Order: sequence, then C-alpha cells, then structure tokens
Amino acid sequence: MKIILFIISCVAFCQAGDYDYGEVIQDSLLFYEAERSGKLPDDQKVTWRTDSALDDQGENGEDLTGGYYDAGNYVKFGFPMAFTTTVLSWGIISHEAGYTKADSLDEARAAVKWATDYFLKCHVSEHELYGQVGDLTLDSATWSRPEDMVTDRPAFKIDEDNPGSDLAGETAAALAATSIVFKTVNATYSETLLTHAQQLFEFADNFRGNYSDAMNESYTSSGYQDELVWGALWLYKATENETYLDKAQELYDEFQLKYFGYWFGWDQKISAIEVLFAQLTNDTAHTTKVTDYCDYMLNEEVRTPKGLVYINEWGPLSLAANAALVCLEAASAGLNPDEYREFAKSQIDYMLGDAGRSFVVGYGEDPPTHANHRSSDCPDAPDVCDWTTYASTDPNAHVLTGALIGGPDENDTYVDDREDYQKNAVATNYNAGFQSALAALYEL
Repeated sequence: MKIILFIISCVAFCQAGDYDYGEVIQDSLLFYEAERSGKLPDDQKVTWRTDSALDDQGENGEDLTGGYYDAGNYVKFGFPMAFTTTVLSWGIISHEAGYTKADSLDEARAAVKWATDYFLKCHVSEHELYGQVGDLTLDSATWSRPEDMVTDRPAFKIDEDNPGSDLAGETAAALAATSIVFKTVNATYSETLLTHAQQLFEFADNFRGNYSDAMNESYTSSGYQDELVWGALWLYKATENETYLDKAQELYDEFQLKYFGYWFGWDQKISAIEVLFAQLTNDTAHTTKVTDYCDYMLNEEVRTPKGLVYINEWGPLSLAANAALVCLEAASAGLNPDEYREFAKSQIDYMLGDAGRSFVVGYGEDPPTHANHRSSDCPDAPDVCDWTTYASTDPNAHVLTGALIGGPDENDTYVDDREDYQKNAVATNYNAGFQSALAALYEL
C-alpha cells in the first residue's frame, strides 16, 4: 500500500528531471574546499576563503593545523571528519569511473588527503590521538570569518588512560580506506597511512571505551562496537590480510550488532558493515541482511509525500543519501541491482530538483541561498560580519557551492531561513554519502 500511495503522490507532485551528476560532483568537491582549515594551497578554487587557524596546536605544542571545519562552525571534530573521509574514500574506490567521467578524480583524492594529512598530525604517538580542536560553546559566541578568529582553540585527545575506541576505530578505517585510494598513485603515502591505521586499530581494540567519555565534544557516540568491526573490515580490504577479516567476524559475533533506527551515518555503521562483509565474503548471512535493509528502505521506511525516505528529522537528506549509497553498494555486489539503483536515483534526484526545488547550494532550480554557515554568510574583509549579518534576510555573501543542506520536514516543507539551523545546516558528513552516491550513479 505504501508503494501505491507513493506512486500516486509522485504523479501529482514529483517533477522528474535530468540532472548533471558530474557537475554536482564537482560542486560538492568545492564545498569541501570551502570547509578547509589551515594554510590553503595555491590551487584553491574557492577564493573567498583564505588561510585560517594557523596556530592550532596540541597540549605540548604539536602542529594540529589543517583538516576540515565541521559545518557552519569552526570546530574540527575528528569523529565525523573521519567518517566523512572513510565514506568519500569508499566512493572513490568503488566508483572511480564516476569520478573519472566527471573529470574530478584528482580533486576527490585531494579532498580525502586534506583530512588524512591532518589525522597523521593528530596521531602523535601509537596510543595518543587528538580528536578535537576548538570548543563549540566558545566558537558559537561569534558570527565571523574563520580568518578573523581570536577565540581560544583548546585541543582534546584520547590515550590509554582516556580511551576512545570509536574515534580510533573510525580514524583507522579512514586511513585504511584512503591508503587504497593512493596505493597506485603514491605508494609511500599509502604505506604511511596504513601503518597509522594498524596502530590506531590496535589501540582501539586493546584500550576500549567511548571517546565521548574522554573529551569535550558535540558528536556523542552511542558505542564503539560498530567502529571496531568497521575498522577491521577496512584494514582487511586494504591489506588482504585474513587476520583482519577473522578479527572483524570475531568482533561482529562478540557484539551481536543490530540496526539502530536503520540509519547509516557518523555514529551508526551497521548497514555499511553488512555491505562490506557481503562484498568481501559473499556470505549469505550478510547478503540477506543487506537485502533486508534495502528492502526496508524501499518498502517500509516512512516517506514524505514527494518520496524522500524520512529516517530522522536531523539531516534527513544526508541520511537518505547514505541509504542510497548503501543500496548502490549492494547493487554493485549483484544484489537486486536494477531495483536498488532506481531507489537510489529517486532519492538523489529528490535532492536535486524532483521535489520542486534544489536542496544543493548553487545548483539547479531555486537552490538554498541562506545556509546556516558563517564563512559564506560573511562578506569579504574589511566589511563587518557579526550577528547583524546573521539576522539579515539578505542571501549569504558567497555561494557555498555544492553544500547539501539538512532538508525539509516530513511533509516536504522547507523555508530558506538562515536562522533555522536544523533545516539549513550544512556539514562535511552531510555531503559524504551524497557525493559517493553521485559517483556511483554517474559511472553507469
């Protein structure tokens, strides 16, 4: 009955269109450029951004410059940044043809390397990893350019006395996945990433705990179990060492992982774990769970009247894009490929215009112009940027090209209002599954 109602609804409301996925891939990569922290390279395309946070350092003066700002704020949260890097790398590995077709493979590699260069700095010893620079409470007190920051930027880390298996496990996954990206491009860099990934996984497994208990953060983890399995799987994929596959299965059995709200995102990797297991082993137990997941998304998950699978009120577009990616990976493994690709396409196309407007800044019909994002809202110096700028009804001073916003409510209702930080937020993790899904769709 849900499928019938959705079809009737789309006949009435959805305006299917042809979208240039290659252009959107390029745009999404520009969004990542806009989120860069540190010393910017000479080939930076987003020219309204310049160097910032050049004094970021650890407790003992360690250089912690670089990496990505999280969203519209200027805090560097390692946990979601690592998730973003893993998922972007996954897309590059699985769908390199899509990036090549979009003439964006070099830019995609640069996007993940910007994160992993930073992670290497953060991993200051085998059992010591910085996972955050900046404090959100302090950071949120101003509305200004990152280049003008004078706010204190404390750094927070995990170690043997204050472990964080989720943070270390996800960072290990990110480094292992990115090592595959660079294996045939820069073998030395790839090996360096892999060495750090192996050290971090050993740290994560042998000193167990939630990173949320060890540091000041805003991305509270629900548990480290899925990140340990996820990290082991990516290390197996990177090394082909059966020890890591055995470890992943051992941990999977130990933890008896179950779906949590059926969402795949920075805190929940179970559906993606099932896909990786299915791809790497072709084990029926895992392929069945993958098809169960995607069938649930197709047939049972709540949808808006215009067809968006509505998994959660926070970041519904990114969660739908992540679900699309999982099912595209299932399709690439030969599981119901036509059906799952059609589902994924319907979700991505909703975001690009099938709902009647684009939800991607700078792309398509009636895109958002008031993203809750300080650096794009602020005009160029020396013009003042403050809370008056924030409260203005004027569009943001700069186009944050390629950013996927949070999205509408369960009834497809959306108002382009900068002060609505729920619907108009942007984040690096929002674009990760979205961009990888685009690459998968574009390669066909």
